[in-house]
Amino acid sequence: MYTPPAFRDEDRGSLLATIRAARLATFITATTEGPLATPLPLFIDETEGEHGVLYGHLARANPQWRAPVVGNGLAIFSGPDAYVTPSWYALKQETGKVVPTWNYVTVHASGPVEFFDDPARLLDVVTRLTNLHEGERAAPWAVSDAPAEFVQAQLRGIVGLRMPIATLEGKRKLSQNRSPADRAGVTAGLAESDRPMDRHVATLIPV
Repeated sequence: MYTPPAFRDEDRGSLLATIRAARLATFITATTEGPLATPLPLFIDETEGEHGVLYGHLARANPQWRAPVVGNGLAIFSGPDAYVTPSWYALKQETGKVVPTWNYVTVHASGPVEFFDDPARLLDVVTRLTNLHEGERAAPWAVSDAPAEFVQAQLRGIVGLRMPIATLEGKRKLSQNRSPADRAGVTAGLAESDRPMDRHVATLIPV
């Protein structure tokens, strides 16, 4: 990922927060037939390895897990993003030498890929992923709420994914390369947007 120094995020806490907040990742592998990608909910186990380990699962019918992986896999976690119009820049009034851009937050995690179909490991991954996303509900659903025979049948239709993180890259492109006056204009413009995500990005721009 191309990341100019002004946008580089090397804070582990920030990187992990972006991963946890991104409820759906994009999992990509390179193969001899070309790249394959699948949107997947993934979770990170921070207690494993130097940078943590990502877990998830794919449908057994998905050809991605059958294709031998060339090199490492890549998981992309996208955070909030927003279009930035040059009309918000103070510099527009001074010189007119401005262009549109996009502000965004993203984390790229890469590492060796392991696919597995052991029922016990699959049940553990499915249970942990379910607990993660059901945990905030007033009456959370649990995998154990479904009949055991039904759950085992469902497990036969998926393949587990384990990817120890070898490299973790973060990028926070939030107008850091603009002047304080330009950043103030972007913040004000996004804060007035009808889009909730735009308003959220406004809170992230450094003053």
